[in-house]
Formats: sequence, structure tokens, C-alpha cells
Amino acid sequence: MSELTINTTQNVNINFRAASLGDRMLAGFIDLLVKVAYVLIVLYVFFDLLGLSNYMDKTDTWSGMAIVIMLFFPVFVYSLVLEAIFEGQTIGKKLLKIKVVKLDGYQAGFGDYLIRWIFRIIEGNGFLALVGIIAMATSKKVQRLGDMAAGTAVIALKNSITINNTILEEIGNEYVPTYPLVIKLSDNDMRIIKETFNNALAQDDFELINKLKEKIETVTGIRKQSESNREFIRTILKDYNYYTQNM
Repeated sequence: MSELTINTTQNVNINFRAASLGDRMLAGFIDLLVKVAYVLIVLYVFFDLLGLSNYMDKTDTWSGMAIVIMLFFPVFVYSLVLEAIFEGQTIGKKLLKIKVVKLDGYQAGFGDYLIRWIFRIIEGNGFLALVGIIAMATSKKVQRLGDMAAGTAVIALKNSITINNTILEEIGNEYVPTYPLVIKLSDNDMRIIKETFNNALAQDDFELINKLKEKIETVTGIRKQSESNREFIRTILKDYNYYTQNM
């Protein structure tokens, strides 16, 4: 499986594993099954049970087309809507534990999902589907054309990881938090903070640790007490775990 390096806004590289071509294709197949199931349910409920076909036989062509478009429009925008709602995942991606991310370290936004969706119309139909498969097979980051255009990639979330690779910190039952305002941060913020902090420690980059401390203070309104910058950031990580585990 290919390694994927994402450069965060703190100019720190974080390594992920790119989702394999097999996982992406299987996720796509699962999503196809979901869409087929939706179509079958709509056909059964509206056309068989409710007799919509009889109504459409009596109405004009344009009205009939409007009804069909309205009923099956969710299939057309399936990937766009679900990736926007679930932050880079569809049902297939959730089951395969893969996710769309930006290559610049930011969370992918609706515009990025829209670009991927537009290209999917081309890459996901008939013979042209081979274009997307070939692009993923030959790309070092397993990107299809839509990913390349949007600056995104799909990563595997099912990595074998330890507590050091997550936002989790080991805290005892007697732990007393210091900074309640730490709850202003999100899980993604904490992931970036921990990755940045660990990289700075490994490189003895005191300047980066200081910048990270200042960024935390600016975002949260927290003011460091008498401890060192290193201890301050360690406390922030532990406090966040304390509050999120006890909320």
C-alpha cells in the first residue's frame, strides 16, 4: 500500500497509507449496491404500491420526466451529498474505513467534493471508467482524475496504530485538568497538535514548539502557567482527553 504524505498548515508532514485500488473499487461497488437498492425500493413503492405508473401514462411527457428526475435524483448526487455530510465518506467508504482528505492538510470542503463528483460523471460511466482505474493504478497517491483536480486523496483509516499515533493520551483516574478552555479545540485540531508536537520533539525544534504554544493560546484564549512550553502542550493534550472522555 502506498505511503501518502500530507503537509499540514503548520508545515509538518504527516504520513498516511493511501487507500488501495482494491479498497476503492470495493467501496464503489458497495455504493453501487446501495444505489441499486434505492432504485428498486422506489420502483416498488411508487410504481407498484402507489400506482404511479398509471398516473404517468395519463400525464404529459415533461411532467413524467420531472417525476422520474425527482425520484431518482438522490442516486445522481449520492456521492456528493454523502461525502459532504460525512466529511469525505460514503457508505462504501465507511465500511471499508477509507476517507477523502486534502493534500494540504485542510479538511476537504464542499467545493472539493463537487469537483470530484463532476469528474466522477466522466470517470464512472462505461468505457471511460477505465480512465479512473488506470489513473489510480498509475498514480503514486492512488488518485483518480477527480482527486488530482481537487487536490485530494483517499486514505486508509484502518492502519495498525498505537496510542502514540492517535489523539489519545494516557491519564490516570486521579488526573486533575488545568485548562478547561481546551474544549474549544476539535479532534482534528488535537491530531494536528500532537503530530506537530511529536515531530518538533523528534527534531528538537524549539521554535516550532513555541509557535505551537502561541497558536493554542490564540485559538483557545488559554494562557500558559509557569510550566515549560513542552509541559504546557502535554497538559493540553491530557486535558483534552480528560474533558472529552468525561463529557
